[in-house]
Amino acid sequence: MWTGLLPPSCCRNTWQTGNIYPAFRLLACQRLFLQTNQKFLVEMILPIIAYGAPVLRKVAKDIDADYPDLKKLIEDMWETMYSSNGVGLAAPQINKDIRLFVIDSCQIFENQDEEDKGKYPDEPGVKRLFINARIKELKGAEWAYNEGCLSIPKIREDVMRPETVVLEYLDENFQPHTETFNGITARVILHEYDHIEGKLFIDYLKPLRKKMLQGKLNDISKGKIKVDYKMSFAK
Repeated sequence: MWTGLLPPSCCRNTWQTGNIYPAFRLLACQRLFLQTNQKFLVEMILPIIAYGAPVLRKVAKDIDADYPDLKKLIEDMWETMYSSNGVGLAAPQINKDIRLFVIDSCQIFENQDEEDKGKYPDEPGVKRLFINARIKELKGAEWAYNEGCLSIPKIREDVMRPETVVLEYLDENFQPHTETFNGITARVILHEYDHIEGKLFIDYLKPLRKKMLQGKLNDISKGKIKVDYKMSFAK
């Protein structure tokens, strides 16, 4: 983000130039600064890959610390997720077949209804990055929750998932972790984990229900959908 950075060099010392029109120069520089900021932010927001793209059905590959421009990719994924009002984003959703995803379940708890407060054991949520994740164990009874996906907009369905997941993963510094997650956070993780395994939440639906949604799915794959975030559709 540009917050806290100095404006372009042409704007500094504006009032010391001796120019007869310093205010006009300052205004022009401010416009240039805002335009530059806007371009920078737009470049950070990546298009979400829509249902129907082959990359969403691939089993993603492990990466190492030498993966090209990894730091920028991670920053762009966070920015893309938040600008799309998502709570999770996996690399295949931005056309990268690698085992990388980000989640922020805190947003769910921040926006939950009053009657739902205290209902889930993982409150107030987790914000985390996962590299080369592998599920070690699934525990607890399966429970239903209404899920959606940025790659499949305007379709939401109840999906059954286990209460708890034990996950092995690397953090952004490629340090290994084994951690247990439950509640809403476990569900978000499992949803994003499915993406790096080439799965989608609609795969859990009964055949009849999925058949009923096929027309909408076809429209999404053809780009016949309007959303308020950037998307890329299969050619």
